[in-house]
Formats: sequence, C-alpha cells, structure tokens
Amino acid sequence: MKTLQILIALLFSGILAAQTITGKVSDNIDVIPFANVILKDGTQKIVAGTTTTDEGTFELKTVKGTYTLEISFLGYQMLSKTIIVDKNINLGILILKENAQALDEIVVKTEKRVIERKIDRFVFNVAKSIAAVGGNGVDVLRVAPGIQMQNNTLSILGKGATQVMINGRLSPLAGDELMSFLSGFSASDIIKIEVITNPPAKYDAAGNGGLINIILKKGIQDSWRNATTVSYNQNRYNFTTLNNNFFYNKGKFSLSTSINATKGALENLEGIAIEYPNNFWEIDLIGKMGRDQFSGRFLIDYAISDKTTFGVQYLGNQTNPNINSMTTSTIFDSNNNLERSLQNEADNHRDSQNHSVNFHIISKLDDSGKNISFDADYFTFNSNNTLDFNTEQFNNSGVSQGISSAALNIANQKIDNFSTQIDLDYPIEKVNLSYGVKASFTNSVSDVLYFDTLSGNPILDPNRSNAFEYKENVLAAYFSGNTKLNDKLTMQFGLRFEDTKTTGINAEINTENKNNYSKLFPSLYFSYAKNDNNNFNFAYGKRINRPNFRDLNPFRFYINDNSYSVGNPFLQPSFSDNFEVSHLYKNNLSTSFSLNITNDGYSVVFNTDAQNQDQIVTRENYFKTYRYTFTESFSYNKVSWFKSQNSVNLLGYVTKFTKDIGTNPKNGLQLYVTSNNTFSLSENTKLQVNSWYSSQHNRGLFSMGEMVDLSFALQHQFKNNIKMSLSFNDVLNTASLRDYVSSVNGIPQNYSQNESSRNFRISLSYDFGNKKVNVKNRGFSNDDEQRRSN
Repeated sequence: MKTLQILIALLFSGILAAQTITGKVSDNIDVIPFANVILKDGTQKIVAGTTTTDEGTFELKTVKGTYTLEISFLGYQMLSKTIIVDKNINLGILILKENAQALDEIVVKTEKRVIERKIDRFVFNVAKSIAAVGGNGVDVLRVAPGIQMQNNTLSILGKGATQVMINGRLSPLAGDELMSFLSGFSASDIIKIEVITNPPAKYDAAGNGGLINIILKKGIQDSWRNATTVSYNQNRYNFTTLNNNFFYNKGKFSLSTSINATKGALENLEGIAIEYPNNFWEIDLIGKMGRDQFSGRFLIDYAISDKTTFGVQYLGNQTNPNINSMTTSTIFDSNNNLERSLQNEADNHRDSQNHSVNFHIISKLDDSGKNISFDADYFTFNSNNTLDFNTEQFNNSGVSQGISSAALNIANQKIDNFSTQIDLDYPIEKVNLSYGVKASFTNSVSDVLYFDTLSGNPILDPNRSNAFEYKENVLAAYFSGNTKLNDKLTMQFGLRFEDTKTTGINAEINTENKNNYSKLFPSLYFSYAKNDNNNFNFAYGKRINRPNFRDLNPFRFYINDNSYSVGNPFLQPSFSDNFEVSHLYKNNLSTSFSLNITNDGYSVVFNTDAQNQDQIVTRENYFKTYRYTFTESFSYNKVSWFKSQNSVNLLGYVTKFTKDIGTNPKNGLQLYVTSNNTFSLSENTKLQVNSWYSSQHNRGLFSMGEMVDLSFALQHQFKNNIKMSLSFNDVLNTASLRDYVSSVNGIPQNYSQNESSRNFRISLSYDFGNKKVNVKNRGFSNDDEQRRSN
C-alpha cells in the first residue's frame, strides 16, 4: 500500500508542485545511494517520494506548506525532520546514523556488481573479485579493469601514467616505493577501487593520467572486527605475506589498524638487445629480488560533539628489497661472430622508510549542509641505496681476462613535506558549493658517492659524486559547485588555482635553478538522463604533471660501468586537456570516447654512446601527444551462476616531438580487450577466469609487442568464516613486457622484462567479530608531494 501511495504522490506532485526540495544523504563517511525519501503532510499522508541517486542526492517537488521529511535505509536509524516549504530549499547534507542491531539481525541477499559505473568514474568492488582474495594491493590493481601496470608504473587505459589515492587523498609515493607500499596492503583491507578518468577541481591538479582511488574499510558503530590473511606465493622463488586488520568503534571513539609483513623473494628477468654500428650486444639479467617489508597504519577518530570530530592517522612503511643479480653481455661483430662477453655481478642493498602523520578536524556548521574541515600533515621519506658491482671480461673462447671494473655506488635521499588544507562545503538555494585552500612546503636533499674498488680499497671518484637540494612551495585555492539545471540535466563545475615556486641547488657545479609559475585548472561536467535506460555524460578537465624529485636530481646513478641513469634539474611540468563523452544503456552497456592532449610532455629517453658503447637513461621534455580512446563495455548477470564483465578498447596515439632527440615519433593503434568471468560452482565455491589482450602498437618513442594474459582463481568458503583461495596468474607466461623497441641516433634497442608474471598463490583468511564494513574517507593533504618522493 505504501508503494502505491508513493507512486500516486510522484504522479501528481509533478503537476501540482511549485517548489523544489533537494539534498544529499550520507552516513558521515560516504554518500548513501537508493535511500528512501518520503514527504508527509500534517495528516501523515505521503505527498511525495523518491530514492537517492548514486551520488546520494534527491529532489522532491510540492506546494507550499509544512511537512515531515522521512529518510530511511536498511541498517540506519530513520531520520525525521520538520520543514517549512515557502520557496525552493536545499537541505544540504543529511546524516543517517547507523543501527548496528538492525545490521546484525538482517542479512540482505543482494548481488553487487564487480564493476559499477558512475558519472565521473567507474568502481571495482574488490570483495566480489575472487582473483583479488588473498593478494595484496598490487594484485588487486593488476585485475582491476581499465588499469595497466608495466615497469612498476600504473596507468589508466588511454590516459597515460596515473596517480593513486588512498581514501580520497593522493598516495604518498610513486614507482618502486609505491608498489612496495601497496604490496603491504591486504586485498581484504580494500573495499573498492575507483578509477577517475577526469578528476574534479577539489583534487590536486597533479597527474595527467587521471586518478585511482583505493578505498579502505572501517567497522560500523558499536562493533569490532578482526581479519587475518596469510598467503604463500610461488614462482621460481617464493614469499609469504601475513596481514591483520582490526576495527573498533564504540560511542564517540573509532579505531582502525592494519599490520602487514612480507618475507621472501621473486625472480626478475630482463633483457636488452642493442645494435651498434659495428657490433651487436645481447644483455641478459637474472635477478633475485627480496620482498622483505613491514608496514602499518592506524586511524583514530573522536567525536567531540554531534557536530565536530577530530582524529589522527598514521601510515608507515619500511622495505629492504635487496637484489642479487647477474648480468651477462654478449658482444658479436657485424658478421655475427662472438667478439667477447662481460659478466656483471651486482649486490644491491636498499633500505627505505616513509612515515606520514595526519591531523584532521571536521565540523558541521549548521543543519543546511555547511561543513568545514582542516588537515595538517607531515611526511618524511628516507632512502639508502647501495650498489656493489664488478665486471669480469671474457674473450671469444670464454677465457677470463680478469676484472675490468669494480665500484661501490651509494645514493641517499631524504624528503620532508609539511602541508595544510582547509575545505568548506557551503550549499545555497540551487547550487551545492565548496571552497578550499592548501599550502605545501617540500625540501629534498640527495647525494651520491661513487667509489672505485678495483684496487681492493674504495677510492672516492669526485667526478661521479654529487649532492643536490630541491625546494618546492605550492599554494592552491579552488571552488566547485553542482546544480540541477532541470529534471534531466545536471551540471558540475570547478576552478583550481595553483602557484608553484621551486629551487634546485647542484653542489658539484655550484648552480641554482629557480622556476616560478601560476596556473588555472578548470573542470566541467554535464550529465543528461534522457530516460531510465539512457544516460549521457560529458567531462572536461585540465591537469598538471610535475616531475618526481628523483627525476630532477642531476647526479648519475650507475647500474654498472656501462650503464647509468641521470636526472634533469631543468625538467618542466607537462599540462594536459582531457575530454570525455559517454553513454550508458540499461546500466549494462557503456560506450565512451575520450581525448587526452598533453603539452610539453616529459619522459625517459634511452640514449646510447656508440663510441664508448654506454647505455644512458635521461629525462627530457620533448613531445606533445594526442591519445584517442574508444571503449565499449558490457556486463552480463542474467543468471545467478554466471557473471561477466567485458570491454573492447581501441586506442590511437599521435605524437609530435618538440625537440630533436635523434629519432622520429611512432604513431599507431592499439587494441585492448578484457574479460572477467565468475562461475558459481556451488553456494560456497566460485571460479573466476580473467583474461586480457594487448596488440602490438607504436607509441611515441617506443613500440610495444603483443601481450596476452590468462588467469584463474578458485575460492571456497568454509564454516567459521574461513576462506581459501587459489590463484594461477598468467598461466601462459605471455603477459609480461616484451619487444619494447626504441631507436635513438640510429641505434635500435629492444627491451623485455618479466618480474615473475606467472605465479601461483594460495591464501587462507579468517575474520571474526562484526563483519559489516563501511567506507572511511580520510587521507593526507600533502599526498602529491609524497607521491613524487620516488
């Protein structure tokens, strides 16, 4: 009967209404979609009703008068509010309080999709993916749709290198350090991953390639929960990971903790073929990479009152990924006759630590949705990298000619960042507005010491040693808003301003490089709901990509006596304009087209010195790119025992070089296809089959070979909340980087890498306490500066 009353009220309210009531429903942690919103008159008769959207918003129409607004959702206490309607009103954010008893008593059998699409992002629900169970954060990202991971670099398909957020804030790290940190997270600690292709103005403007938001779990009110997972991973070597998560919430107090430890190693294989004018080099590396790591996090929140909450969050990580490797270089003459060979034995000891501390306070200013929040953050990163290597030469008969070189290369880096941020939500009659300011101060000190050890005693080489100091200050301000233009059309807009000042000091040549720039970053979104089956979206945003601190460091880090990597203190940030148009049909079929234009792009350049036959890795601003992406995605869930999510992506790459780097750009097309399928073998047993295919294609300076992945995962739920998962990853061993070809100054190079892509994992997980979880959105205001610490 109530449903019939709602339908009748909805039918006539559109005819009679002269006033509009809008608002957003949340639980003080995240928005609540599909909540029931009912408007009653003085006789308790329903006069209007609706449900909230994916963004938690709602809109009702009625005539002037006094009403009772009731909002309800399973597991929450009903919110009842008396309102006087004499004009269009915006009620702002309405908070529902959790009802732990109701959640414990009622089990809802709903099947949430593995992948969900929203206006400005799509969501990967990690708990629904068997392949992620028992793994870590890196394993989750490997199976997340639309995300590519190569050479420890994450990218959103068609967007280029991207950045990672933890609970809505940019991650502290990048590159190897980010991968090491994410591997410390258990998959069971992650509730979902949001892929944001065109971030709004509230987020830092950094990152040309969009954002990946990893959202962690938090227990519900008046409850506690503990989850433990142990997993064993086998490739040529093996490693074991132990993870424990604990959540406690009582009254005004909330605590979340996580401890993660990994011990063992994996195999890393690399190869490069170089065609010099007079000879040909085949270089093969076999490495044993240690996975010794310990990480942890905790978050404490305390509600001072019904309107104000403050808290502290800590994230810490220590890694010792020691690497033992043997590199064999075989040199042939122009007639393919063996000239000589080199064997380079290297022992690389790495020790890095990072610590992040966040203090935050959030206060509700009134009942209209006005809120203010303050964040203060401190981040410190320390890295000590010691490489001890020697090279032995052999003639064409395999007879040793002795040790030709030996050296000890020590590189140290220390980064400190302090950041503060203030955000204000300020809804007015027809527009939900928000404002914010941020100040960030970073200091980075690096040095490298090179000792020649050929004589048996270390002798400092001042020509290969250096010190570098880098300072960066960023001041930013933004505003954004969203409004409903009519019943079908919604608009969101924003503008961010960032002022950046940098100073780089090179101790070796006693020079100082300064760079000051101020930029505006607009964003604009439209969403048009034509009917229940068709939704159209448009998005535009401008972004900046600042170089990592290590990329700016001008000293040479020697890999061996023939190879080194060198930073560039004169690197400039790149800027990108991002456009996207998409259509969603019946929440199952999605079509999108996007264009990414990057100006003053910078990247790694592989140079070779033909005379000395050295391999040099440099960084340069040298290109402008156009990336076109057409995507068709389809999900199938018509039967209870089979769920499938598939996508076909066609990508086009057009690059123009803005400076001479000794070669011409490579333009091309890429076909990228994904398929994720889950079979319910029984009520407690599921099988997942995941695969993807990437065609051979050209892109800028490089061309890349064909790659195929086929992976299986099996999960069984035992009694007493015990789960066992088996994963067989890249069973064909064809998903690793291969035929990564470039040619600079007429010298072709072909590179490949396989970091134990094919592996087997078995995991056991056990959790007890209250198993219901909500999302906790809290991060660090200086996360972009921390990210660039690598």
